[in-house]
Amino acid sequence: MDAYIEFRNVVKKFDDFVALDHVSLQIPKGAFVTLLGPSGCGKTTLMRQLAGFSEPEEGDVLVDGKRMNGLPPFKRNTPLVFQEYALFPHMTVYENISYGLKLKKAPKEEKDRKVAEMLEMFNLQGLDGRFPKQLSGGQQQRVAFARALVMGQEILLLDEPLSNLDAKLRVEVRTELRQIQQKFGITTMYVTHDQDEALSMSDIIAVMRRGRIEQIGSPWEIYFRPATRFVADFVGTVNFLEGTAHREADGSLSVDHRGMRLRVDEDTDLQGGEPVTLVVRPEGISLMGLEETVPEGTALRGTIENYSFLGRMIRYWVRVGEEVFVIDDANVDLTGARTGDVQLRLDTRKLHVLKGGGADAAG
Repeated sequence: MDAYIEFRNVVKKFDDFVALDHVSLQIPKGAFVTLLGPSGCGKTTLMRQLAGFSEPEEGDVLVDGKRMNGLPPFKRNTPLVFQEYALFPHMTVYENISYGLKLKKAPKEEKDRKVAEMLEMFNLQGLDGRFPKQLSGGQQQRVAFARALVMGQEILLLDEPLSNLDAKLRVEVRTELRQIQQKFGITTMYVTHDQDEALSMSDIIAVMRRGRIEQIGSPWEIYFRPATRFVADFVGTVNFLEGTAHREADGSLSVDHRGMRLRVDEDTDLQGGEPVTLVVRPEGISLMGLEETVPEGTALRGTIENYSFLGRMIRYWVRVGEEVFVIDDANVDLTGARTGDVQLRLDTRKLHVLKGGGADAAG
């Protein structure tokens, strides 16, 4: 698919600090792309290159094939919604949403029509006469979205816009936002350090670290097939098992881990004898009784040390020798949690192999 937004080898420095180190990224038209990473990794800096609030020392930023470098923000048609709502406190909801139309000197009929469309789109009907201080946090954020889109923009930039909302409201607003984005095909770039937001909303995720992109992929690829140990560890909870690759007589792959040989279904070009790290997600392990029979090379024996009841599942910490595994069990029994000795059955389809061991592991 052709790129609608493109960053080509973008470099941005602040004195001696390299905030963006030759970053390249292509975004298809209509996609919801999330820049995900820890604080200081460069995700907001990259978004600001597109918005026009910062200019790269090297590289180019393009929209629909047109170079954006040097253009002021108001000529880029790339509205940016921040964590702070930045609404005008002395203006009503109507006046806040229609502010851009007012600057454009749009006729009153056009302003009324477009504001009405935004009020309906963001479920704000009947609130047009209120001031920001009379609105809840979620309503204020919806007004900020409406103001950003009322001019008919095809690109929307969002810099951690939901972080001021409580947990339940965040889920509600992000669901609404995703539905609107899909319905109208708005090309969206979203900055967050919240992995749940990234996984639940995105078509594409770009995981950033130290001014570079570590991996670009779909939420499924990022979660189940991370390219590096950093990506695996940052996105979700994970168990790492270090070992040595082994090719069986039938050509299948297994991993020797502390004297245990674990079978892996993943198709890879790994040769026997190479050091590897297995990525095992908590939901990729099932708890079973000691009396239950499991295929060879798919199970470990351990002892439950602790658990946490989370309603929809129970998270267990199970000791196997010198290691402690984290397991998410969605098969919640009404009588309570398991205790004692158990078998850990690994879903071989969900095991992912990274070349190398320890901190150097990468795909």
